[in-house]
Amino acid sequence: MKIIKIISISLLLFSSINAQKNYKEDIFIQGIENMDEFIEFLSYPNDANYKDDIYKLIDFTENKFNSLDFKTTRLITETLPLLLAEREIDSDLKTILIYLHLDGQPIDVSKWNQYDPFSPVFKKKVKDNFEIFNWNDGKDYSFEELDKEDVRIFARSSSDAKGPVMMLIQAIRFMDSQKIKQKFNIKLIMDFEEEKSSPSLPFAVQKYKDKLKSDALLIFDGPQHESGLPTLNFGNRGISSITLKTYGPVVPQHSGHFGNYAPNPVFRMSNILSSMKDENGIVKIDGYYDGIEITDEIKEYLDAVPDDETNMKDKMQFKNPESVGNSYQESIQYPSLNVRGISSGWVGSESRTIVPSECIAEIDIRLVIETDGHRLHDLIKKHIESLGYMVIDKEPTKEMRLKYDKIVRFNSQVSYPAFRTDIKSKLGIWLRNVMVKTFGKEPVLKRTSGGSVPISPFVNTLNIPAVGVPTVNKDNNQHSPNENIKITNYINGIETFIGILSSEFN
Repeated sequence: MKIIKIISISLLLFSSINAQKNYKEDIFIQGIENMDEFIEFLSYPNDANYKDDIYKLIDFTENKFNSLDFKTTRLITETLPLLLAEREIDSDLKTILIYLHLDGQPIDVSKWNQYDPFSPVFKKKVKDNFEIFNWNDGKDYSFEELDKEDVRIFARSSSDAKGPVMMLIQAIRFMDSQKIKQKFNIKLIMDFEEEKSSPSLPFAVQKYKDKLKSDALLIFDGPQHESGLPTLNFGNRGISSITLKTYGPVVPQHSGHFGNYAPNPVFRMSNILSSMKDENGIVKIDGYYDGIEITDEIKEYLDAVPDDETNMKDKMQFKNPESVGNSYQESIQYPSLNVRGISSGWVGSESRTIVPSECIAEIDIRLVIETDGHRLHDLIKKHIESLGYMVIDKEPTKEMRLKYDKIVRFNSQVSYPAFRTDIKSKLGIWLRNVMVKTFGKEPVLKRTSGGSVPISPFVNTLNIPAVGVPTVNKDNNQHSPNENIKITNYINGIETFIGILSSEFN
C-alpha cells in the first residue's frame, strides 16, 4: 500500500511539473513580447522625496491593477498613501496578502554608466564589463541564449523593487489569458516609502487592519540566493538608525593658524566609532548580542544554505570578513552596527585647509528578533557617555560649548523590528512544495535575510505568518549605481508567481 501511495504521489508531482513545463515557453514568449510595458514602468521616477513623481507612479500602478480586475483603494497616511489592490474570487477561500514596494533609492547620475537611470538600457556581459545590447536582436534569443549572454536591463528599481511588481502583473495576465484559476483571494499592499523606512506604515496597518485582514503574508522583494536556485526567506532583520554629531570650533578655522589648538571633530568622531568595535568587527559594547543563541538545529539550517563565500569575497574584493559569526549566514543572525556615511569639511577638488566645525556620522543597525532597537540605542548612548562625552539631542548653546569639553549630539529612530516565521510552518511547507512543483528543485531555505523590509507591523497587528519570495539576481547593484535585473530572472519570476497563485492554499 505504501509503495502505491509513493508511486501515486510521484506521478502527481511529475504530472504537475510537466504541466508547468508546457507553459514555460508560453510564459517566456509573453514576457519578451510585453517587455515594453516593463520599460515604461521603469521610466517613472520613484524617489519618495519627490511626491509629485510618486503620485504619477501611483496613478500608473493603480490603472494597471484596475485593468486586471483588481479593486484598488488608496490608504491615506500622514505622508504618502499606500495602495491596496484586491481580487477576491471566492469568499470561502483563504486570503493571502502580498507586500510590494515601488519606490527606489535616490540617484547620483554622475555615478551611472548611462545618461539617465530612468531611461532603461539593455546590456550584455562582455568579459568583465557590460556593453550596450540591441534589444531588437534579443527578442529573437532563446531563454538559454539570454542566460548565456547575461542580458540585463539597467535602470533604477529594475530589481528593487519594480521588477517583482511587473513579474506579478505579467503572471496574472498570463493566468487570465490561459484560463488558469487563481486558487486563493489576493490582497496587494503597495508601499511607496520603503526606502525611507516606511515611516507611516505601522500606523497605517493598525488603522486599516480590517481592510488588510488575511491568512498569510508573502513578500515579493529581494534577491534570490547567489546559486540561482529558488529561494524562500523566512525572516528579515529590522532597522533602526542613529545620527551622531561632534563639534569643533563654532565655524571652520584656518588649519595653519589653529591646527594643534582648535579641537578637530573628525578625530573625536573617529575615537567614538573605533571604540565600538574591535579589529575583527565584533561590537565591544556590553550586552549588544544578549539573547542570541545558535543551537545545533539552527546551525543545521544555516549550514544547508549553499553559500560560496570564496566567490562572495572575490566579488566584493576583500580578504577576510568580519568575525561576528562563523559564516555569512550565521553573521546575519546577529544585530549589526554599521557606519553608512561620514561628513565633515570638504574633499577632492573642494578640499580646504581648515579645522572643520563639525563631523556627522550616520549609523544603521539591522535588528534581529531577539534584540530591541531602543535597548541597543540606550547601550550605545551609555557607551558614548562612558568615554567622557556630554550626550545631547539638540544643537549645543554657547554656554554648553564653554562648559563641556566633549559634546556629541545623539538622535535615533527605530523604524521597525525584525520578523521570523518557522521554516516548518504550514506556510513554509506549502511554499516549499510550490517551488518544487514549479521548478523541480528544492529551494534554498533562509532562516533570515540580511536586508530589512517593513513586515513586522503586519505580522504583529494581523497575527499572520510571513515568508519572502525573492526572485531577482543577487548581483543586481540594488541601492547602488548601475542597478540591473537579468532577463532570465525576470522570466523565472513570472513563472514563480504563476506557480504560487495557481496552487491551493488551505
